[in-house]
Amino acid sequence: MTDNRWTRVGRHPYNTRQHKAKGVRTPGGTLKAQRIYKSTKGPKCGDCKSPLPGIKHFRSSKYHATKKRERTVSRAYGGAVCASCVKARIMRAFLLEEQKAVKKVLAERAGK
Repeated sequence: MTDNRWTRVGRHPYNTRQHKAKGVRTPGGTLKAQRIYKSTKGPKCGDCKSPLPGIKHFRSSKYHATKKRERTVSRAYGGAVCASCVKARIMRAFLLEEQKAVKKVLAERAGK
């Protein structure tokens, strides 16, 4: 019968949020401690603060080791702002330009 006890690795004896561990059985049948790392919430949209789809959740220090396609989305503001907020920005800019053009046309008509 195998032993179901295992000891924590390292000199930190407490099972805190930062130092979680669980017992994992090895192919040899012994129980060893396996470190459980904290999961991140992932990047958020700069405007609406919703989670950005299509971007992997890593710790900040791990992003430099990942590929660029895992860090961004191939779109304007990809990886910083969500698609709906980009669409709203484009619409807002377009409508402002249209409004300026309409004002210019009305001013020309009034000047005649």
